[in-house]
Amino acid sequence: MLQGLTRLLLTKIPFYKEVILISFSCEKCGYQNNEIQRGGQTEEKGVRVVLHVQTTEDLNRQVVKSDYTAVRIPKLDFEIQSQSQKGEVTTIEGLIDRSVQGLEQDQDRRREENPETAAQIDTFIDKLKQLKQVDEPFTMILEDISGNTCVENPREPQRDLGCESTQFVRTREQDHILGIYTSSELGAESQEGDGLLKSLEEGKFPLEQFEKEVLQFQTNCPECSAPCQTNMKLTDIPFFKQVVIMATNCDTCGYRTNEVKTGGGIEPRGLHIEINVARIDDFSRDVLKSETCSLLIPELDLEVGPAALGGRFTTVEGILTAMRDQIISGGGMFGDSAEAHLKERFKMFFKDMDEVIRGEKHVTLVLDDPAGNSFVQSLTPPTPDDGLKITHYERTFDQNEELGLNDIKVENYEES
Repeated sequence: MLQGLTRLLLTKIPFYKEVILISFSCEKCGYQNNEIQRGGQTEEKGVRVVLHVQTTEDLNRQVVKSDYTAVRIPKLDFEIQSQSQKGEVTTIEGLIDRSVQGLEQDQDRRREENPETAAQIDTFIDKLKQLKQVDEPFTMILEDISGNTCVENPREPQRDLGCESTQFVRTREQDHILGIYTSSELGAESQEGDGLLKSLEEGKFPLEQFEKEVLQFQTNCPECSAPCQTNMKLTDIPFFKQVVIMATNCDTCGYRTNEVKTGGGIEPRGLHIEINVARIDDFSRDVLKSETCSLLIPELDLEVGPAALGGRFTTVEGILTAMRDQIISGGGMFGDSAEAHLKERFKMFFKDMDEVIRGEKHVTLVLDDPAGNSFVQSLTPPTPDDGLKITHYERTFDQNEELGLNDIKVENYEES
């Protein structure tokens, strides 16, 4: 048996995450193969990407897909099942071409043994090839339970008008496919034994005591994976609610991060906040952005999803600076290999963004939180603030589904 050569490369894809590229080649027979695997941990939620292919340019969008990505084209009732293909970096056209190649395998044998079935497959292959002409728009859906699939946005950093990306909570069966099990499923120790969780005596740790103390627990640094400590404290924000502030500091690499989570439940209605950033005072407004809140600046056509910045307690200036830094940290677009028009687009964008942060350009900062757990300080309490518009709205079915509310049963839940 001849041996080939396998090469491994750990790299970071701009605006995405770290991945491992695997390439195999055999000098004797010329066989080549490549695949991609995630370089980090499995995401907490799965991801569903709905791409509306309207022009031939959409076929050139780069796609990062994992082993667990299922691809569907509703127009043709066509599906590539999860774990049927290896993860790879390709394009929308490449996904179609690979499907065509898979269907064309053994067609010669089928034409001899079962001409009718072969003819039907040939007809379907023609339909797949016709999609690349984009005579009519079509939709492609990529669903990845591991959350490690991404479709390129050619309009970065502006919003992608032809692509919708949403996260969803995995089912227990999907967790098991990824090898994720709870401690009870693994037969961990009971709470009365030597396990990590133990039952507390009633009244031993009252809520008032937790509110006064800074709680600490051990974790691993998200940058260098060294053991570090996370501090957590409950606090009350005036005119809002109780929140949990978490801060992590790594003594090994110096990495620091902070995050804010709401201490209460999900509000009955969603929250839409518009901040008119026109004066110096507007930059000093306190802002609590929950981990379910997305950000939008219509004047710059810039949208930041809820998962990008996480939950944080800051100011309007801090939010604007974090949005700019988040795009810069994506990396890749300033390298020598970046296209000239992309470099120029980002140069103009950062020029506009810096003008906004300096107060030279007036914009509207929009916070949309389906869970209703975000807050922006009013500069004229208790009278209405002219620079602040707050709207409560009824959530859609999809928003409730993403928050996991559609399947919750709060009454008579003892019954099946």
